[in-house]
Amino acid sequence: MSKKGFKVEMFLVFLCWFGCSRAVPLKPNQEAVNDRPVIGILTMIVSDETMKPFGKTYIPASYVKYIESAGGRVMPIRLTLTTTEYEKIFKSINGLLFIGGATDLETSDFARVARIFYKLALEANDAGDYFPIWGTCLGMQLLTVLVAGENLLSRTTAENVALPLNLTTEAQSSRMLKDFPEDLVKAITQEPLTGNFHHYGLSVQSFQENEKLRSFFSLLSTNIAENGAHFVSTFEGKRYPIYGVQWHPEVNRFQWNRNLNFPHSSHAVHLSSLLAEFFINEGRRSSHHFDNLEEEESSLIYTNTPLYTGNFTAYEQVYFF
Repeated sequence: MSKKGFKVEMFLVFLCWFGCSRAVPLKPNQEAVNDRPVIGILTMIVSDETMKPFGKTYIPASYVKYIESAGGRVMPIRLTLTTTEYEKIFKSINGLLFIGGATDLETSDFARVARIFYKLALEANDAGDYFPIWGTCLGMQLLTVLVAGENLLSRTTAENVALPLNLTTEAQSSRMLKDFPEDLVKAITQEPLTGNFHHYGLSVQSFQENEKLRSFFSLLSTNIAENGAHFVSTFEGKRYPIYGVQWHPEVNRFQWNRNLNFPHSSHAVHLSSLLAEFFINEGRRSSHHFDNLEEEESSLIYTNTPLYTGNFTAYEQVYFF
């Protein structure tokens, strides 16, 4: 497509944003019922040799700060528990975050535990028990594997690069983006506000050719990889409150390594803030709760202490488990 054609297309998308219907397909429990939401974060398996001396799994503190910045609290979810224990945790938390990292999306413990929570979330939402899930980078890739039942990822390298989003016509009616202010929508399509740090992703072609993915998700944005591959960068569930971004909204406010392209402009910060608030507001619709205050307090990440890792990782702070 020529640059002129691309600009015309993006203008039409932008125009449609404010002139089209904003109907929301979800019905269950639209009102907030919980002003103390707890978001579970699945711990990531340590793959970096420099991090292995400190623990087997971890959560970068940037994800924790991201959740807390919007009024949520975090429960770290370890990968060594039983299915019964995960079922109990599910009834206690109000949403789930699959973070980025590096691990096998079909055979790892991370994938195994995610599959348990994914099935529980589908069953709960089908029964009118609202429960949101968010996947970032590898977490988004994991969602595609869970929905499709197979790994359809391909090489879509966008490593250490900040990009604008190519919004689709479905974005304007999406739950995730529909309430964004006009100036931010314009900035999203024109400014490099999304930090990308991945080598694999889901191509638009694979998305469009897979009936399970196409019927489950609405495609909200795409991007072009270094090798020219057209990849999915943002989606949301049509019937379920399940969301995915191939990029990293948390780095815009909470990571500062000068060697990495973390967007820190006012628009980048605003984008990160609105997405965090959106997801926590989704969590507020969940009525799940702990059995008692003692159990709640002992489960939250406040009982853990992050380690300074800025001198040997891309993260300033990391929680190890």
